[in-house]
Order: sequence, then structure tokens, then C-alpha cells
Amino acid sequence: MPTLFASDQLRRIVAAYTLNRLGTWIGTIAVSLAVFDHTHSALAVAATLVAAQVLPAFAVPALVAKIEASRSRRELSGLYFFEAATSVCLAVLLWHFWLPALLLLIALDGTAALAASALLRTEAARAGRELVSAETHADPHTGERKAAAAINVAFSLAFVLGPVLGGALTSWAGASVALFTQAGAFALSGTLLVDLRPHVEEVGGESVRTRLRAAWDYIQAMPLLRSLILTQAAAFVFFESAFPIEVSYAKVTLHVGDSGFGLLATVWGLGFVVGAIVFARASGQPLGAMISAGTLAVALAYVGFGAAPSLSFACGASLVGGVGNGIQWAPLVSAVQQLTPHAFQGRVMGALESIGALCPALGLALGGALVALSTPRVAFFIVGAGAAFTTVAFAYVTLSDAPEWAAGGGVGDAPPSQDDEAVASAAGIY
Repeated sequence: MPTLFASDQLRRIVAAYTLNRLGTWIGTIAVSLAVFDHTHSALAVAATLVAAQVLPAFAVPALVAKIEASRSRRELSGLYFFEAATSVCLAVLLWHFWLPALLLLIALDGTAALAASALLRTEAARAGRELVSAETHADPHTGERKAAAAINVAFSLAFVLGPVLGGALTSWAGASVALFTQAGAFALSGTLLVDLRPHVEEVGGESVRTRLRAAWDYIQAMPLLRSLILTQAAAFVFFESAFPIEVSYAKVTLHVGDSGFGLLATVWGLGFVVGAIVFARASGQPLGAMISAGTLAVALAYVGFGAAPSLSFACGASLVGGVGNGIQWAPLVSAVQQLTPHAFQGRVMGALESIGALCPALGLALGGALVALSTPRVAFFIVGAGAAFTTVAFAYVTLSDAPEWAAGGGVGDAPPSQDDEAVASAAGIY
């Protein structure tokens, strides 16, 4: 088996993704702190998060479909250069603060970021697939899975380091300097990918609407794929609902203040890195089992928070949850890619990125409402139960028979006569 990074293209893809995620975290922290400093309003900070995630979620699938259909070789790198330009504009705008313009730029940047992430994940899967097929003639899904694992490790490292770098840089040099740093990271990402074109079959003049409709029809005709995506959407809601609960939990329930909250977040982040490495090394495990195990670990962590008598116990629960969080996402991405024909992967990943941006916003609202209506412990028990429910749903989805016949290709070029169970079994999901 060749090492995944024997491919120069894969090295550049993972490096560009890592730089982009680090830059995104740095900018998110810098903008959030700057907006609060100028407005002294938590509502204004929440508006920046809505602009960065919720609004772009509705535009990303169409943008991905348009870029895939383009004959230009530089539209993917162009997304990163566009992000760099908007970062510079944001940095300048902080010197002449005007919130509406700031929110508009954040929304544009968020749209480009989510579309680039979907396209880059698709290109990583393709490059991994081609490397394994060319050098070993092994199952190409092995290459897809290894590429997803590499991207997941990069995401986990950025998840841990990005907020720390963003906070330190903003505190030391100011938010504008942090945003100029973000712009540099985005520009370097675009440079690494300047010759990488999203790979699709000849589109034959199809409109964006037609291409989106074709992808939607495929998802509708593939019950296993549809169920995985919908179940992950529910999981996102419960996963992200913990953040507003955790602030009150640390300060009011455990009485450990800001330092205790920071410790819980740090332990969770370290667990995330461990989980990402665990998935990267567990190449022979069924994807469905990995998805369910990761989801269950997050559910147990939330229940553990609810029952924790002390900070040390809560840190143990946080470590378990972080490991589960790091394990859960990458096999889900791999399963979706393996159940999607190559021609549709960019558009389906665009839909998944949009769900990943939209559903956490619902989770934040749910967590805030639960804290307002009950106590942090009760709120954690509730979201833990919700996450446990999605664990059961994932297990049912990946283990049950699928009575309907899959329309279209199934996995890659799989024959259209295979049903969901046979396709999933061949892909290594069971």
C-alpha cells in the first residue's frame, strides 16, 4: 500500500485545507472579539456567526454546481483568493467600523469557504482513489477513506490550534492584524491549488438548476444515503447545543469560572485530535460502526457532564466526547462519498457542508433555550439523550435492510441493479 502522501497533489490539498481552517479560526475569533468591542452586544456577535454559517448554507450547493460546470481551471483556487480579498476588506473595515457591511462581507466569505471545503474534500477523495487504483489496484474506496482521514486530522489540529492562535494574535496585535494573517493563509491556500480543477464529467451545457435537480433526485432515490444525511443533521443539532450550556455549566454548576470552562474546551479539543488519529489508523473497521461509536461517545460525554460531581470528572467526560467527536465525522463523509457516484460527489458534499453550517445554529438556539428553561445539568441530560437517539438511528440505518432499489449508480460505477444494502456492504459501511 503506498503512503497517501506519495501524491504531490494530495499533499498540497491537505496543506491547503489545513491553512484554510487555521485562517478561518483566526478570523472568526478576531471578528467576534472586535464586534463585541465595538458594539458591546452579544446579539451582534451572534449575528456574525449567523452571517458566516446560516446564510451561506443556502447558497453553497448552487455555487458548487456552477463551479463544477465551469471550464476554468482556477475557480477552486479563486475561491481562496476571494476569501483572502474579503479578509483584507474586513481588516480595513474594522478601522472604519460599520456592522451591516461587515456582516455582508462575512456572509460572502462564508459562502466561498463552505463551497471550497466541499470541492476540496471531493478532490481529496478523487486523488486518493486514483493513487490507490494506479499503484496497487486495490479497492479505490480505501484511498477515499484515507484521504478523508487525512483531512479529518488536519481539521482536528486546526480546531485545537486555531482559536488559541486567533485569541493570542488578536490580544497581542489587534483584530485587523489577525485578519491580515488570515488573508495570507487563504492566499497561500489558493496558490497551492492554482492548477487544481474540480473534476467532473462533461456537463453538456446543463444549467445549475438541472445539475442540482439531478443530485437531489439521486439522494431521493437512495434511501440509505438520504437517511445518513438526515440522521447526521439531527446529530449536528444535539452536538452543537452543548456550547451555550457549557458556559453556564462551568460557571454556575461547577463554580470553576473561565479557567474551568477553558480547561473543558481544551480537553475536548485534545480528545478530538486523538479521535481523528484513531479513525486514521482504524482502516479496516466498518464505517457504520465508527459513526455509531463516535456518536455514542459524544452522548455519553453529555450525560457525564450532567452527572459530574467535580471538574476532574467533567474533564474525563470531555475527553471521551472529544474522542467521539473526532471519530464521528470522517467516516460519515467517507460513507456519503462511497454511496455517491463520482459525478455527483461535489454537489452532495456541498449539501452536506450546508447542513453542517445550518444545523449547528439550530443547536445553539436549542442549548440556550434548555438552559433558560431548566438547569445546565438537566440540559446536558436532555441533549445527551438526543445524541443517544441519533446513535440508535445511525445503527438502524447502517444495519437494517433497505427494501427499495437504488436508482443510478450506487457507489462509483456500481451497477444500478444493486440495492442499498448490497451497495453499502460493498463500500465497507457495514
